[in-house]
Parts: sequence; C-alpha cells; structure tokens
Amino acid sequence: MVILLYKWWTIPVLSLGLFLNPVNTASKVNTTEIKIHPIHLSTVEIVHNAADKNLEITCKIFRDDFETTLTKTNNKVRVDLTNEKKESDNNKLISNYINNHLVITLDGKPVTLSFVGFEKEDVVIYSYLEVPNIVSVKKISITNSLMHDLFDDQIEIVHVIVNGNRKSTKLEYPAKQVDFEF
Repeated sequence: MVILLYKWWTIPVLSLGLFLNPVNTASKVNTTEIKIHPIHLSTVEIVHNAADKNLEITCKIFRDDFETTLTKTNNKVRVDLTNEKKESDNNKLISNYINNHLVITLDGKPVTLSFVGFEKEDVVIYSYLEVPNIVSVKKISITNSLMHDLFDDQIEIVHVIVNGNRKSTKLEYPAKQVDFEF
C-alpha cells in the first residue's frame, strides 16, 4: 500500500511542479538534499511468535529518506544501502539507528532488540530485528521516533500481533509513544 501511494503521488506532484510545497519545506532538512515525496511514512510491525518464543520486528522505511538520515548520523559520509560491498557497514548503521529510535518494553521490562538484517525492495528498506525468549506478551509499550530527526511531518504506523490478535495505531510527529494490552 505504501509503495502504491508513493508511486501514485510522485508523478502528479513532480509534474505539476509542486514538489516544494509547504509540507515538504517545513522538514528539518534542506529539501535540496533529499528526493522529495509527499508522504513521510514508516511502518513497524511487531509479531509475537509463540511457537519460537520470539518477538519478530519489521521496520519498513523509504530508502531515500533512510539513506539521508543515516548519512546525517554517519558524520555526513554518504550512505548507499544498495551498495553490497558496504553491507557490513550498513548493517551496523541500521542496527544502531533503529536501536536508538525504537524502544520496546514488555510487561514493564525493557527488551534488547537484536538486529537480524535488512533487504531492499523497490523504494523501501525492510529491517528485521528480534527479541528471543519471549514466552508471552500481556502489555507492550513502544517508543518509536524513527525518522523524527529528519521530518517534522513523519507518520509512524505501528502494528502489534499477539496470539493472532492484531492492534494498530498511527503516530503523527511529534507523538512517539503507544501502549497495547493483550
């Protein structure tokens, strides 16, 4: 859905010359540094895998935005997530960034996110993390500030699935905290 929205909006916005609209120029970064698209959105999905006793986390972020924010955090050394020769470096950058911007607390106890890897698909990057040895989940608290350091119109979609029960919410910048009970 996000990819379809991106493709649907990109052509009309760019062809009409509206790529410097007030929403985009309000961003914290100079708009000439990044490729403009009209929506700044990322998605985090957290699934409790009861059989494996793991919490499986997937973060979906637009590649151009993610490269821009990782470049900022990498002392302005350009980050190219499509460069397979830099995969090890990119893994470290992504892991550090996500661990600094995504905090999960289960039943009142913070958990450590273990980075599994990432993959590229068209215009997005999927990052995968996990938390092992999670037998059950009753309450999950999420602090999600992914991409908040880049855009002040960032939207975060958060999905949590426990025992087949799915709960979702939308966080609009500056909101970054959500709690779910199962």
